Amino acid sequence: MNFIVSGKNIDITEALRSTIIKKLGKLDKFFNPDTDAYVTMSVEKNRHIVEVTIPFNGVVLRAEEASDDMYISIDEVIDVLEGQIRRNKTRLKKKLYNGAIKAEYFAQIEAQKDEEEHEFKVVRSKKFAIKPMTLDEAILQMNLLGHQFFVFSSAETDEVNVVYRRKDGNYGLIEPEY
Repeated sequence: MNFIVSGKNIDITEALRSTIIKKLGKLDKFFNPDTDAYVTMSVEKNRHIVEVTIPFNGVVLRAEEASDDMYISIDEVIDVLEGQIRRNKTRLKKKLYNGAIKAEYFAQIEAQKDEEEHEFKVVRSKKFAIKPMTLDEAILQMNLLGHQFFVFSSAETDEVNVVYRRKDGNYGLIEPEY
């Protein structure tokens, strides 16, 4: 794997760089050598955040963790990525075309039964009218409904957008790109 390590509001020391590469190296066995892993480390107030994104064959493996110590955040983000691979091993195997993932290492995680893999099951379907509104109106509506996300038509662009509440309490916006 190729590791691209960057920092926001922090200088990446050689110790941090070598630690993240060593820990992510545990996942190296699942991917081909030409797979890129993007690591962003940042500091906001007392929060040390590590974000790892591994795009391959149209699938993106992503995890973000924060704590008061960068090394703890690194350990937590590796645990999350390993859990994602373990939980989705069958679905990831289906992406083996073009050799995106090495199949032989999935046998190791077959024996691990701590997290059962479940089929995706839609338990409820809902239809609603999308009316044009501003981002502020959409956030207000989402909060009034008590939801974590809200789909709306942007009054400015007339496109379907999604606003969502992030773990840090802020909001995110998903806009289509053509």
